[in-house]
Amino acid sequence: MSKLQQQIERYADLIIRVGVRIQPGQKLAINATLDSADLVRGLVRKAYEAGAYSVKVNWSDDTIARTRYELAPDEAFLEEPKWYAGEMTELGEQGGAAISVVSSDPDLLKGIDKQRIVNHQKTYGKAMAAYRQMTQSDKFSWCVVAAPSKAWAAKVFPGSTEEEQYISLWNSILKAVRCDLDDPVAAWEEHIASLNSRSEHLNARKYKKLHYTAPGTDLMIELPEGHLWVAADSVNEAGIPFVANLPTEEVFTAAKADGVNGYVSSTKPLSYGGTIIDNFKLTFENGSVVKAEAERGLETLEGLLEMDAGARRIGEVALVPFDSPISRSNILYYNTLFDENASNHLALGSAYAFNIEGGKGLSQEELAARGLNTSITHVDFMIGSADMNIDGIAEDGSVEPIFRAGNWAF
Repeated sequence: MSKLQQQIERYADLIIRVGVRIQPGQKLAINATLDSADLVRGLVRKAYEAGAYSVKVNWSDDTIARTRYELAPDEAFLEEPKWYAGEMTELGEQGGAAISVVSSDPDLLKGIDKQRIVNHQKTYGKAMAAYRQMTQSDKFSWCVVAAPSKAWAAKVFPGSTEEEQYISLWNSILKAVRCDLDDPVAAWEEHIASLNSRSEHLNARKYKKLHYTAPGTDLMIELPEGHLWVAADSVNEAGIPFVANLPTEEVFTAAKADGVNGYVSSTKPLSYGGTIIDNFKLTFENGSVVKAEAERGLETLEGLLEMDAGARRIGEVALVPFDSPISRSNILYYNTLFDENASNHLALGSAYAFNIEGGKGLSQEELAARGLNTSITHVDFMIGSADMNIDGIAEDGSVEPIFRAGNWAF
């Protein structure tokens, strides 16, 4: 077995043991593209070795997805995937686990009619609303991971051979999730403890607002009463810990839905709906985006903002130091799972219920009454840089530094 194969084996083991932490008798669903077949086969084997009751793989294919967008009738993009939503919702209700393996080409839908993309995102978002609420309330274990595809690797590492691109992306992914180390599980336990120390500090401060300043950014974000800062690990309804994203470098909370004012500029491209949105700026008043600008992908960005009323508001506020390992790699992944862990970021759309005291047991209406945003979408975008400062403002108006020059100030 080659060194790369050994690390991929460790990766599969990490995802099963730390990511979703499969329990004996538990059902598992894996959503993946054909490009990730080798990793998925390893995940299936590791899951059964851990005692899984059943493992179902839902395969997809970029070429087929592109063909659908090119040739299917317009009406097809208005039909909700109720069968799939029902299957995944049932899995969550049964206390199963879900793994999503992302590997798609960031430019997969370049040139496709933007309305088709918007219609698909809307119908998919509506159909998956109940499932999304369960994931954002930690009802069951779920984890998002990545595996390379040739098209994605070519985007990240242009200028080398196809094989070199593919291996380079595999090596970068494996290093980002600490699978280049002899004991990734132990490394992750140490990493989780370090992130939790940050969240504990922020929870003790109970800031009323955060003030972001950087070139192109001057943003004030109010935090809801009883907000909670959370780090890498979560605990599902059965009391089992899991890690929803591998990799993760963030500490995050929820914004007060109507408490965001000012403007913020992106610092990395956003791959959304198979297209790229880049160099964009959003202006907020009383929580809602009132102006959107973009050098590339403005039509797609506007489509995102029109998903529903909540799509114009901030659901998640995440802090990631500029000197995080992924940022130090100087690799632009064109994939939010990685790029968000190299940069402070915000998310348009729904907030996580666990980011407020007692939130896991609340309905969407009750969460909204507590100040959290609700939406059928949740899209992270990157805003951090080496020039970003963030201040925490207490209830009495006193100001404390949280970030200076892109990194933690405490």
